[in-house]
Amino acid sequence: MSRRTRLAPAALLLASALALTATACGSDSEGSDGGGGETRTVETAMGPVEVPVDPQRVVVLDTGELDSALTLGITPVGAAETDTGVMGLNYLPQDRLAEIENVGVIAQPNLEAIHELDPDLILSSRIRNEQQYDELSEIAPTVLTETTGAPWRENFLVHAEALGRTEEAEAVVAEYEERVAEVTEALGGAEAASGTEVSALRFIEGGNTRLYGRESYIGTILEDVGVGRPAVVEEAEDGFAVEISPEQVDRADGDVIFYSSYGSPEASGEEAAVGGPLWDDLTAVQEDRAFHVNDQLWFMGIGYTAAGLILDELEANLTR
Repeated sequence: MSRRTRLAPAALLLASALALTATACGSDSEGSDGGGGETRTVETAMGPVEVPVDPQRVVVLDTGELDSALTLGITPVGAAETDTGVMGLNYLPQDRLAEIENVGVIAQPNLEAIHELDPDLILSSRIRNEQQYDELSEIAPTVLTETTGAPWRENFLVHAEALGRTEEAEAVVAEYEERVAEVTEALGGAEAASGTEVSALRFIEGGNTRLYGRESYIGTILEDVGVGRPAVVEEAEDGFAVEISPEQVDRADGDVIFYSSYGSPEASGEEAAVGGPLWDDLTAVQEDRAFHVNDQLWFMGIGYTAAGLILDELEANLTR
């Protein structure tokens, strides 16, 4: 599938979101958030939800929602942390993160902590918080997308609509698509880019090592740029990832490998695998084209700010 084909749905979804927002805003005077404020309807994974026209106190319960809010110029009052204790992802502006309160662990939010922040909007996904949806909705209007990862562009448009920032979202999407075209061109054009097989490898503390497929966050970015992928990714269940043991790290071979650890490199298996005989025999390693990357940026951010920085790193490393 060409890069242009991959990007087209984002533009169509954006147009739909803008049209829906225009329709909703036309009936603002008919809705109320219960405190006299104007509202509009947002279509979500849980059905239509009335949200404030201009939410001021937003709580986000996953990393993609955090990236979306900050990308659109909104600093949440609360955010959830990962099970490794990370809330403020290290590629995001640290001064803005300092203002955000911790509201528990992703998929296990502290409802009391959220309530104390008096939010007027909560953002998350059905896969993370469907079980707490009713309780969250009693605290504030709660907008859930269906899932995380590969549909990050579609999720961003839902977040933008809920936040009242669809015009800002239009500019963000256009900038990303322009940057993708620049990176593809820097690689010598679409045909040259497709001739370079790129692996995305992640060692995971407490779990199997993953080789990410086409239907993952990083996979969609690689698809947009148009680089090739090793044949092993076709084995990925639902296109997401192929799970391997550290002893199967040779399956990650390609022209280029980008790798990281979720959690401690020692506990994830990275330290044992990298530098071992299997690793040293990999084509990418022998050609000095295996690059350690920031896990929080490449695999946890799941948003447009992260994507822009990943594109910069792709261009820098693939044009060496």
